[in-house]
Amino acid sequence: MADPVKSVVLTGASRGIGHATVKRFSEAGWRIITCSREDIPDECRRDPNWAHHISTNLADEKSLDAFIGEANKILGEGGLYALVNNAAQSPKTPYKERLGSLNGSLEDWREVYDLNLFAPLTLARGFAAALHRAEGSIVNITSIAGHAAHPFAGSAYSTSKSALSALTREMAVEFAELGVRVNAVAPGEIATEMIGVEYESLIPRIPLNRMGTAEEVASVIFQLCGRDFGYVTGTEIFVTGGQHLF
Repeated sequence: MADPVKSVVLTGASRGIGHATVKRFSEAGWRIITCSREDIPDECRRDPNWAHHISTNLADEKSLDAFIGEANKILGEGGLYALVNNAAQSPKTPYKERLGSLNGSLEDWREVYDLNLFAPLTLARGFAAALHRAEGSIVNITSIAGHAAHPFAGSAYSTSKSALSALTREMAVEFAELGVRVNAVAPGEIATEMIGVEYESLIPRIPLNRMGTAEEVASVIFQLCGRDFGYVTGTEIFVTGGQHLF
């Protein structure tokens, strides 16, 4: 009997690591359900596995709940094999600075936490039953910035990612009762649209002496959702080229 088609729900799919991750799952024949604030790129609409994309503002409670409801209708009685919480934000103040402890409004900080921390928690709760049916996997995308001070990340982003790392550990224990594994992937300096020229100064801190690619992060995410990693939960994998060692 052939294995059932596996479904993955992935947030923040329109670019960068999220977009590369969609491609990685698609190459393996998974059915893909995504969301982002933007529409998917035109060239990706031809991907037969990228079955559903739902424009969603994950920081907005009503929009988030609507996405969960629509995605669960798509899944029906089938299980969800993977939930990848990739969407995140690191906004700047009107003065073009990242949100820090001494700048930016507390309301801006709350918006960062709504997307970077509370959305992954809400999504995990919303898809818990479907994940249980498939004995699936959750992968939270954290960051090297959640483990050490980073010159360009900003305090709001860094602390939200640190909190997501802690949440991953707690969820791993609780979701184990449902047969669901929960892990995290912490990227370092990855060459995406979000990276500016100032990041070149960080390369000497990276033992592999280069930035990573979105495809390299996507491969780790994909492997964590497979059978070969069936006894791995509560783990955070650093995809940093060794930068996290210093």
